[in-house]
Amino acid sequence: MRRLSSWLFLLLLAGCATAPIIVLGPHPPADLLEQQVALDSALFRNQARPGNAVTLLQDGPQTFPAMFAAMHAARHSINLEYYIFEDIRVPGESLGDLLAGKLAQGVAVNIIMDGYGSKDAKPAFIARLKQAGARVLVYHPLTPAAMLHLENPNDRDHRKIMVVDGRVAFVGGINLARVYENRANIVAAENGDAKHAFWTDTDARIEGPAVGDLQHVFFDTWQRQHGPAVLARDYFPPLAPKGPERVRIIASAPHQGRPLYYATFLTALHAARHSVDLGTGFFVPTHQEREQMARTARRGVAVTLVLPSVSGVPATLAVQRASYGDLLEAGVHIWEIQFTVLHSKFATIDGVWTTVGSSNLDRRSVVFNNEVDAVIFGRQTATAAQAIFHGDIARSRGVTLAAWRRRPFGERLYEFYARAWAFLM
Repeated sequence: MRRLSSWLFLLLLAGCATAPIIVLGPHPPADLLEQQVALDSALFRNQARPGNAVTLLQDGPQTFPAMFAAMHAARHSINLEYYIFEDIRVPGESLGDLLAGKLAQGVAVNIIMDGYGSKDAKPAFIARLKQAGARVLVYHPLTPAAMLHLENPNDRDHRKIMVVDGRVAFVGGINLARVYENRANIVAAENGDAKHAFWTDTDARIEGPAVGDLQHVFFDTWQRQHGPAVLARDYFPPLAPKGPERVRIIASAPHQGRPLYYATFLTALHAARHSVDLGTGFFVPTHQEREQMARTARRGVAVTLVLPSVSGVPATLAVQRASYGDLLEAGVHIWEIQFTVLHSKFATIDGVWTTVGSSNLDRRSVVFNNEVDAVIFGRQTATAAQAIFHGDIARSRGVTLAAWRRRPFGERLYEFYARAWAFLM
């Protein structure tokens, strides 16, 4: 009854929010890289930032040490905006110890944490940081007073951003969450225990002019949510070119009324010529996304999806699998990763266009959540993304149309039930 009550509550909150229809034009004849850059320029007023160095990072054991190293090197400021903000650890050190030490050195630490996503953060951890001098903003907290002034509790800050000294940034799907410390646990995965299974995810470390765009995203949220006054620091230093990649930072939010990443993804998918490789932790695509993937595959493009087989929200798996039929019939290749929780949100197209960020292929990322994604134009990053993708395929099980059609009646029945709630996922 408690779960049913929660679903009914969310049903009322969802209102009439709908995913818009994106008008897609003809395929422009051009070099693959320049074609995607031209399409990006047609969608935005300003050009994607050239001159960036981008390093893709996979999973907590690789990403957390890189984050801690960047924060240890901070001289002026550390800005953190995370859906889940917990006292994570690397061998020998906790995030709380690191940040308290930097605050004692005079480094400004500003934190945005989502009120729902970070509801399990230890109060003592947050209190310690505040006492040490950190500025903390809780995005749409779940207190009774805050809920009275909140138009829609579905409006959450799902972003994952770290900016150090205005010069180094991390963006992607990885939260500052303790689950990324989990070791391989086949038993937990087989039992659907996402809390104790191993989590796989992707982040991008960026140096160059695009870092300033991520800093602007952070402070835009800070100002809109009336965060406390921050210490005066050089948050926007001049940023010289650091690498070969052009980067577009896309911050999507319900108040904008424009699903910027959604339009960018559909446009890039529509223009794909050879390959589309996509991995996402939540696959509840809109009708237009599903239709466009099928159309792209039918015209001969190799469309490959790596999707989860274990999730903390089992109903999303049912809706995910219910949508396989049309895609498999169109020639889309579907893989389900085994013995791990897939939480990544990344894609690469034609070996030139890559995106890493917080947006899932679901309706929540289009109409409810604040999201941030980095679109990287360049062959170097795309090659690295393809290597990660093929590694994911190596630990996945392929889904065939014949096997999907033979799935048990119980699964079909649960899919039917779950699809009734798909608009909330």
